[in-house]
Formats: sequence, C-alpha cells, structure tokens
Amino acid sequence: MTTKRVALATCSDLPQLDADDKPLVAALADRGVTAEPVVWDAPDVDWPAYDLVVVRSTWDYSTRREEFVAWAESVPRIANSADVLRWNTDKSYLRALEAASVPVIPTIWLDPARHFSKRAVHTRMPAFGDFVVKPVVSAGAKDTGRYQPVSAQSRALAIEHARRLLDSGRWVMIQPYVTSVDTTGETCLTFVDGVFQHATRKNALLTGPSRPTVGLGLYMEEKMSPVEATPEQLSVATKALEVAAAELGLTDPLLYARVDLVSGDEGPLVIELELTEPSLWMQYSGAVPTLTRFADAIAARVA
Repeated sequence: MTTKRVALATCSDLPQLDADDKPLVAALADRGVTAEPVVWDAPDVDWPAYDLVVVRSTWDYSTRREEFVAWAESVPRIANSADVLRWNTDKSYLRALEAASVPVIPTIWLDPARHFSKRAVHTRMPAFGDFVVKPVVSAGAKDTGRYQPVSAQSRALAIEHARRLLDSGRWVMIQPYVTSVDTTGETCLTFVDGVFQHATRKNALLTGPSRPTVGLGLYMEEKMSPVEATPEQLSVATKALEVAAAELGLTDPLLYARVDLVSGDEGPLVIELELTEPSLWMQYSGAVPTLTRFADAIAARVA
C-alpha cells in the first residue's frame, strides 16, 4: 500500500514548523501518513507529489499576499482552499460579516487610490477614545499601532502611520480600541473540521504606536492561557463561520479555523476570523485533544 504524503506548509523563518505544529508529524505517522514541513516559497518543490498540502506557519505572506495566493492556487490539493485563503487574507471580509449582522468592531476604511491628505486622514480618526491603525493585509499585529486622540503627538504619529501605509498602496483600517482587551485580552476559539475544540486567551499586544515586532519579526510576542468559552462567544464564532461558508459557497467544513473575539459593551465582537494560517494552540486542548482531532481530519482527507 502506498503511504500518503502530506506537506505542512511553513515559512523560511520556521523551516521545521512552529512548536505548536511539530507534534502533527508524529501524530500523522501514527495514522499511516507521512507528513513533512515544507517552506511554501521554496524553489523546485514538487507540490503535486503530495496528497494534501496543509497551510500552517506561512507567516511571512503578508507583504507578498498576491504571490502567496497565486502559490495556493497552483497547489493541486490544499487546505484550507485557495479561495478561502484569498478571501481571508484581506480583512475587508469583516464587511461581509457586518452585513450579515455578525458583531464586529466598527471600522473606517481608507482606500489608497483616493490619495488622502493629512487633513483628510485626520478627520477620519476618532475624537474620543484610543484607536487602532492597521493595514487590511497583515499578520501577527505587524504594522499595527494604538493611538490616543487627546494627545497631539500621538495623533500626529497615527496620521504618519496611516499615510505611510496608504503611500505604499495598502488599504488602511481605523478602529476604536476595545479597552476590555487590557484586562481580559482576546478570546480565541479553535475549530477543527467544523467542530469547536477549545478556547485560549491572548494578552493585549498593542500598547502604543506601530513599532518593529519582537523576535523573528513575523509577529508580536503573544502570551496565551486556556479559558472557557461562554455560550454567547461560541454563538458569535459559529455564526461568523457560517457567514464565511455562505460567502465562499462552501459545502464541507473547513479543516481548521480560529475566531478571535473581544468583549464589547453589548457582548462579543469579532476582531479577526483566522482561516489562513492560525496558531491553534493545541496544547490548550479540552476533553478531546485538538491534536487528535486535527490529525484525524487530515488523515481522513487523504484516505
């Protein structure tokens, strides 16, 4: 019997995978599947030789989104699919969620084609309450900053940040900073094969203006801990995934998904829908280990 082969797509900074994903290799071997970490943009990779490519730690894609999506479209069998990756790597998907009554953080969208002046950018920023400036294509809080409207210096830095992104041809998002993040962080709900697995809490990442990231430069340092998801959080996350499936015309469940929520005045708000390359933080699993469910789901797709 021919052994099935799976490529676990990663980036050149993490050629042997992120620590969270490394146990997948042994777990899949236990199921008769040979899994190998493969750098997504490495030259001369024979992608058709794999029965499935599973996108994992491809965290350097954000500055080369079109190249990344084109690569995904060239791979014969990839999970999540290239259509999902194209839709999800641009945060304007939040508009589709909002239109379908999924609670999201209110967002002002700035189009670089409009060539906003400093004055125009200034008038679109909140007059009260901290706010966030970030590009619509980013990962791991890169190129993202938090600003205070009452400080002239902070507001000037925010305008400079937004103009820098716009001048480079990138769409910009301006959002109110949800202050509950400072006390309760973000709650991240992990799903595998359409089934909710576990929730984790992520510490607040933004303390000030946009700045260089820590460590590898792929993302800002995260501190995680296990947490119980509330029924309301699970309901919002499930609805967000249902809307995504409807937008994309999906009939089968996504192999993996993560829905990141924050607590607003009236309940949970979606801050991000992670369908591309999310950390699943499998070490924080519940009764059924997420690693077990993930390995089973991958093995089933190549059976």
